[in-house]
Amino acid sequence: MTTTLESPKKSTRGFASMDAEKQRAIARKGGESVPHEKRSFSQNPALAAEAGRKGGQSVNPNKRSFSQNHQLASEAGRKGGHASHSGARKTAVAGGEG
Repeated sequence: MTTTLESPKKSTRGFASMDAEKQRAIARKGGESVPHEKRSFSQNPALAAEAGRKGGQSVNPNKRSFSQNHQLASEAGRKGGHASHSGARKTAVAGGEG
């Protein structure tokens, strides 16, 4: 039996199929569409913090697992930090295995 390495079929439609530069250009337009004076969170960190507090308070207290279990919150934060900083290492390891 002969096997060939074929790349997975890629869609030719949608945002994800565009090249990276075209995606960046479109994303930039979205950010530019809001006038600077209307970007209240970027100009007022206190307003952003208050909005975050309101969002957190709107969750049923019985479902706030992080506020009830600080160890769980700590572990989740640690996992998130490791995940966000491990991209370079994964690439280096994967590249060295060829």
